[in-house]
Amino acid sequence: MSGSGNLDGGLEDEQETLVLEKPAKKLKYHRHTQEQINELETCFKEWPHPDEKQRLDLSRKLNLEPRQVKFWFQNRRTQMKNQLERHENVMLRQENDKLRVENVAIKDAVRNPICNHCGGVAMLGNITIEENQLRVENAQLRDELSRICGLAEKFLGRPVTPLASPIALPRPSSNLELEVAGNGFGGLSSGGTSLPMGPLTRPGMMGVEKPFNSSVFVELAVTAMDELLRLAQADSPIWMTSLDGGKETLNPVEYMRTFSPCIGLKPSGFVTEASRETGIVMINSLALVETLMDGSRWAQMFPCVIAKASTTDVLSSGIGRTRHGALQLMHAEFQVLSPLVPVRQVKFLRFCKQHGEGLWAVVDVSIDTALDGASINSFVNCRRLPSGCVVQDLSNGYTRVTWIEHSEYDESAVHYLYRSLLSSGLGFGALRWLATLQRQCESIAILLSSTVPCEDHSVLTQAGRRSLLQLTNRMRDNFCAGVCASTVRMWNRLHVASLGEDVKVMTRKSMNIPGEPPGVILSAATSVWMPIMHQQLFSFLRDERQRSKWDILSNGGPMQEMIHIPKGQTSSNCVSLLRLNTRNQNDNTMLILQETWADASGSLIVYAPLDVASMRAVMTGGDSSFVALLPSGFAIVPDGSSGYGDDWSGKLARGSSNKGSGSLLTVAFQILVNSLPMAKLNVESVETVNSLLSCTINKIKSAVSSA
Repeated sequence: MSGSGNLDGGLEDEQETLVLEKPAKKLKYHRHTQEQINELETCFKEWPHPDEKQRLDLSRKLNLEPRQVKFWFQNRRTQMKNQLERHENVMLRQENDKLRVENVAIKDAVRNPICNHCGGVAMLGNITIEENQLRVENAQLRDELSRICGLAEKFLGRPVTPLASPIALPRPSSNLELEVAGNGFGGLSSGGTSLPMGPLTRPGMMGVEKPFNSSVFVELAVTAMDELLRLAQADSPIWMTSLDGGKETLNPVEYMRTFSPCIGLKPSGFVTEASRETGIVMINSLALVETLMDGSRWAQMFPCVIAKASTTDVLSSGIGRTRHGALQLMHAEFQVLSPLVPVRQVKFLRFCKQHGEGLWAVVDVSIDTALDGASINSFVNCRRLPSGCVVQDLSNGYTRVTWIEHSEYDESAVHYLYRSLLSSGLGFGALRWLATLQRQCESIAILLSSTVPCEDHSVLTQAGRRSLLQLTNRMRDNFCAGVCASTVRMWNRLHVASLGEDVKVMTRKSMNIPGEPPGVILSAATSVWMPIMHQQLFSFLRDERQRSKWDILSNGGPMQEMIHIPKGQTSSNCVSLLRLNTRNQNDNTMLILQETWADASGSLIVYAPLDVASMRAVMTGGDSSFVALLPSGFAIVPDGSSGYGDDWSGKLARGSSNKGSGSLLTVAFQILVNSLPMAKLNVESVETVNSLLSCTINKIKSAVSSA
């Protein structure tokens, strides 16, 4: 028998396949290598019933007999079937025990029937057992309906009358008046006719759906929405303003006095971060709400903040074909582009509610592990307290967005270099979310505008421009996945004693992946403190005239910008195509694709070398998904020592500095160390990448110190 150890059953990775030797009766056992087993397992996931051609190709590839491959797949299918049957038997036994308990409860109810009208002991008389059981269930459903209607009043902001009851529930309290930054969000109330929530289920093991009590989630969402609206009120004593009139901080005493913990007490060792920001965004409220309530669109809007996002359950899709009243369970991974800050994995409820014409609120709140049925002892490094945004349409088509971020996290897992950044709110705070939203909406508006020309010195069609931007987006996403150890890409962390503690090295094998070269890919990243403002450091690194001071790809010569596609109002937000500026144009066998952006929370520079033939195909509108690239680049953020209310755009233009603060620079490289996917990584490759990191950082330090 042979099989895989990935499923339950305690199987070993090293398997044995039974092989027949001629007509003899003796049996010979052949032990597969680990590489053969891995390849067989990978193929089994794609096609568990291979045809003869596939078996022949696989046998030649793995140096096995076709009959060995055939027997392996037969044994693996049999093993899978046995495991599924065992698991199904366990599930059936559990269901049988559950039915047995319910049967005992029904018998007890039949022995002692209760009158639904007077509450006393009822006489069965000629009433059948089935009818009596229905009466008992009917009484229970009435109680549940009354409780749901009470929650629905808070959920919808209006009274809800049960269909079978002539008594209307009382109308809730008067409308909540909300003002943010001196601008009124008046009349925060909403209408609605019904609560579109039926029997809810949660996916269980083997695809079996299990019912759960949705009213607990509804009550939590309503409580979180109420807290968000009160946190968004202007001139609230819950927020304290710093002496310089810039940064707002949460008043913990006033907060604890005003609110009760909605998801339990803060875990031991966790610290709290809270921030609030208000700004104007180039988008209307309906489009923003639709983006926030769609997991994939939400992740695309915040590409460097959200590593991964998905919607696991939709508890309510909304009322009247709108997002008003929408409630869903989501999972997300938040990241700071540094290997020294762990990725935050959060499971939370997202509740959307309309409070008036062009006035919406979207709130997130982590769900307790016990509520979701998960293990109470499961480790979480972050809890998301009621956070979200209040959105109001303006007359010019823009929206005023007030963003609230409030969370508790394990600070011990964060490197000391980034603790000030996170505590100041620059890492995962409201400023970063709002600045990213403003920059992305501005970029979308500019790219969709037909009046913005593309500054290039070659022929670039509209299709080529679109293909080039798609390639740039993939380059940026691959760079982020190589810096942080999220679940987007399956990287293997390496622990090399010769490397410093702050250098993180990961490796993975690329095989038949479109857009990536085949072989062993090594990703190395580290973060260092730089004694220079982040605006100045960004300006230096993005200047193609200064690139030869730190980039070994420039060969010590100046770089020339061939194509410049703007993605923002400032020239720093753009996509560029660079080449080595030489007299002989035939010497340019390599080009560099680069994306740069900067906002109030930090800046990013991502680039990748590409050959001329691939870029010509992309620039003429060809499919860019098959262009192989390995990105490298820099992520720059303030060190958190100064307030984040600085005029970052003005400083970027003037090049001013502040001697009392510096910046945090993350440097990351992805390199193909071996073109054979099954090759083993050697120590020399790791040391080469580490040397490249050290050399680049030293050159940057030397250049900025002499400037």
